[in-house]
Amino acid sequence: MADDKEALSDFDERLLQGVLARIWRHLGGQRDSTSRINKTVSPEELKRRLDLAVRREGIDIEEMLSDIDTYLAESVNTSHPHFMNPLWGGTNIASFAGEIITALTNTSMYTYEIAPMATLIENEMIATMGKLVGYEAGEGIFTTGGSNANLIGMLCARDRKLPDAPTDGIQGKELVAFISEDAHYSTIVAANILGIGKNNLIPISCDDEGKMIPELLEESIITEKRAGKIPFCVVATAGTTVVGAIDPLEEIGEICRREYLWLHVDAAWGGAALLSPKTRGLLRGIEKADSIGWDPHKMMGIQLVCSVLLVRNSGTLNKVCSHADTAHYLFSNKSKNYDLGRKSLQCGRRVDALKLWLAWRAKGDEGWRLQIEKYFSIAKYFADQVIENPLLELVIEPSMTNVCFRYTGARLTQEKQDIANEQIRTELLSSGRFMISTSLINGRTILRGVVANPSVSELVVDELLTTIVKIGNELSQIKY
Repeated sequence: MADDKEALSDFDERLLQGVLARIWRHLGGQRDSTSRINKTVSPEELKRRLDLAVRREGIDIEEMLSDIDTYLAESVNTSHPHFMNPLWGGTNIASFAGEIITALTNTSMYTYEIAPMATLIENEMIATMGKLVGYEAGEGIFTTGGSNANLIGMLCARDRKLPDAPTDGIQGKELVAFISEDAHYSTIVAANILGIGKNNLIPISCDDEGKMIPELLEESIITEKRAGKIPFCVVATAGTTVVGAIDPLEEIGEICRREYLWLHVDAAWGGAALLSPKTRGLLRGIEKADSIGWDPHKMMGIQLVCSVLLVRNSGTLNKVCSHADTAHYLFSNKSKNYDLGRKSLQCGRRVDALKLWLAWRAKGDEGWRLQIEKYFSIAKYFADQVIENPLLELVIEPSMTNVCFRYTGARLTQEKQDIANEQIRTELLSSGRFMISTSLINGRTILRGVVANPSVSELVVDELLTTIVKIGNELSQIKY
């Protein structure tokens, strides 16, 4: 029991030894392709099986380590070679080391005084990523995720249009923002928080490739102005969640310049394409953006969460996130040029820059280039294999490394294809063999595999497609 100081010291030592042994064992087994990715169990059943209650008295070391064993056993193996479900996966060991050191040092990012080296590291990472997008004199901040980056980007837009909003509010002014119809749902959340309301978030239709249509954006801006509303922001997407589409940033940027609208680019997924000369052209025109969100925890594989907001003009965030120097107990003029809490919506904020910095130091620019090019190469192979299989259909040509496809079978109607694809995914999950996602494109159910995991290979793609066709054929014979 961990009751007194002497016992606590022994408890801590034994706990850490046990944890380190489990970390080593867990890392060693993560990439075993013969193991299960997940366990399929309902929340109710899992809750019945677990003892989650905290007690009046503390538990002993054996129970503590048993709890950890149970947690690891019940967790999804997101580093499994067959894990292709979300826009991230795998383990970057240098980043993992940074996460451990971050927890070990346990500090907050509001002042240089309490986080000296972390502050300088964050500034270095912001400058490095800013140059990649074309900002020579910009600024930025690490955020709690891409959703938060979108919120702050839209907040910057609001405050440029209404400079008095931070003190006086929007005072009934009907602001409108424009988004792709396939934009991330966080823009709706941001509209709610900013007080403009989701009905003043205008969705712009996309073309057959999932990209916002600039001509329709221009028409919508004119329409809203005639209705007496105040356009203030366009949110373009560089890498939509389902298909990975990249909006035409060059054209949208020109429209925003003419209309004096803030352009925020949600590049949470697509930002990593800037790391290779072969793919950075996909984001042509991103330098026209006033603000950009980029998630290194996605294709770069940094441990969750690692997300950045970049802003073109230095000084913007200090105005937008100003606390009017009321927090005199934290901030002093001596370090005001370094205290990152002055340009963050958060006060307490964890050190997310260290893991990115260590990973970048370990890989270098060349390492990132190779990783990104590998992912795009495998995604192309994936798409080509789908095209070559008469029982599969490539639904949309990949822009990023999202591969959207369907099992079509030999003689299935569209409705039965939808049912079959849902059931294929269910069978994959219940078997624990592969984890991919489903979604809807043009009202039809599709399968989506994402290449964002360093353990995914062409061989894994072959195994996945063979398994899908086998399951689909079996379902067709039994049910259809």
